[in-house]
Amino acid sequence: MILSDRHIREAVLTGRIKIEPLAADWQSRLGSCSIDFRLGNRFGVFNFNSYPYVDSRDKESAAAIVRQIEVAEDKPFIMHPGEFILATTREWLELPDDLLGRIEGRSSLGRLGIIVHGTASIFDPGWRGNPTMELGNLGRLPVALYPGMRICAFTFEELTSPVDVPYYKKVGNKYAGQRRPEASRLAQDDELRHIGEEQ
Repeated sequence: MILSDRHIREAVLTGRIKIEPLAADWQSRLGSCSIDFRLGNRFGVFNFNSYPYVDSRDKESAAAIVRQIEVAEDKPFIMHPGEFILATTREWLELPDDLLGRIEGRSSLGRLGIIVHGTASIFDPGWRGNPTMELGNLGRLPVALYPGMRICAFTFEELTSPVDVPYYKKVGNKYAGQRRPEASRLAQDDELRHIGEEQ
């Protein structure tokens, strides 16, 4: 069951869903079944010119290719055509053990060619952190994105029961508590670490 605006409002006001900072105008960002989050000022940009490829088994490879930058609050981040970056929301999000969050792009940005998530739309029950977005510019022109602008929307779905192991307690979780756009930690996956070993 997807939460309606009424139930999102109730969940936020009771602390079931924690969003911080909770701006004074947060209720104006409620849609019929979603709430808009704002763009933060921290970005992960890729140094494509320094590396011939990313080795998905090498823990250092993905981290080395991503450079962290911060943009001043009143300055834009210019996304060029074909560019792919990581960005975080201004808001910190904490989900209870019986709700999952789903991140979606905004239609107004989509019409400019900006996609908000390449593949990772689900935030597991028990998620805690500043959500990271996988932003891409599919258009033909650069687009200026400003810290504080509405960048994405979250919907929330109720599970049939609370999960046994929420994300922040999951052994080996990769991104719990993140505050900046962390590089991929794919190399931590068991199957990649053991490729080539006898079955």
